[in-house]
Amino acid sequence: MTRKLKIIISGGGTGGHIFPALSIAGAVKQQHPDSEILFVGALGRMEMERVPAAGYRIIGLPVVGFPRKPGVKMLLFIMKLRQSMKQARAIVREFGPDVVVGVGGYASGPVLRAAAKMKIPTLIQEQNSYAGITNRLLAKKADKICVAYDDMERYFPASKIVFTGNPVRSELLNGLLKTDEARTFYNLQPSKKVLLVVGGSLGARTINQSMLAGLEKLKNSDVEVIWQTGKYYYESILEELEGRELPNVHVYQFLSRMDLAYAVADLVVSRAGAGTISELCLMRKPSFLVPSPNVAEDHQTKNALALAQQNAAIMVADDEAPEKLVSEALGVINNDKMLNELAINIEKLAKPDAAEDIAGLVVELAKRK
Repeated sequence: MTRKLKIIISGGGTGGHIFPALSIAGAVKQQHPDSEILFVGALGRMEMERVPAAGYRIIGLPVVGFPRKPGVKMLLFIMKLRQSMKQARAIVREFGPDVVVGVGGYASGPVLRAAAKMKIPTLIQEQNSYAGITNRLLAKKADKICVAYDDMERYFPASKIVFTGNPVRSELLNGLLKTDEARTFYNLQPSKKVLLVVGGSLGARTINQSMLAGLEKLKNSDVEVIWQTGKYYYESILEELEGRELPNVHVYQFLSRMDLAYAVADLVVSRAGAGTISELCLMRKPSFLVPSPNVAEDHQTKNALALAQQNAAIMVADDEAPEKLVSEALGVINNDKMLNELAINIEKLAKPDAAEDIAGLVVELAKRK
């Protein structure tokens, strides 16, 4: 293109939406360094901090999530949605984008609707194996829909679907060869297997409960444990562990060097968010997935099943995890043959060029406009 490319990327709410959004922005910048990118998120959500920290401008909308029960919250939702629709139209009109990209999250709906009404090309990046209702509605007017799982024709017009995979944080790959640095950073013994347990930045109650239930087994194992509790659970777990001798269990509220954690992990226990799964595929990490039951349309279970059915991960139901997760994970981490099979199968699902491929589609749509 001869003139500056202008792109709006909308959405957020969780790292699973924000990291792909930032990856796409970075890939667009690589292909067109002079491009201008504006993010639109939801006020009070994680993107309002993470996006500026990455060097991009963001505008927040007052939009909130759809309430599960009728009442005052429903009235508030309708009021804020109307405000957000009005603001989204003003933002799109004033910025004049060539393309609008939606990555999911509260802000995607108003912004993509506004763009479609103004005949501006739109692209949806659907991370999950089960498409949410908002993206299914937006798909009717979208030009391209980038997906990470097979059989998405169940939700979207086949002619619009492009199988790209989910973008992941590029810095993670750079850490894979830093195993010695990782062992020093996390204070791990040189020759022991490493179990990495993560539940997201806020934490996962069931995974933390499962770890507490299996502490004696972990203590008596020959395995080092890196355990991220998350913000909500860190203090209470430290109280539970006070006075207990657990030299092989290393507890953190948040992992500042996720690249090093992945580098040294022999087995990962995590939720089954789409972004995390894409990282596990790219990192070639054998995994136990414990899908959260508290997400829209139970999409994490569908994500996990998509891997488990291909022997690319092991799924443990949320209600079964406290009883069996630790013992089963210890059994697998000491079974080199099973670890290798899981690693081979999960790597087959990796899409390392997802961000670049999506950025290429964005540029292609801009040229059409």
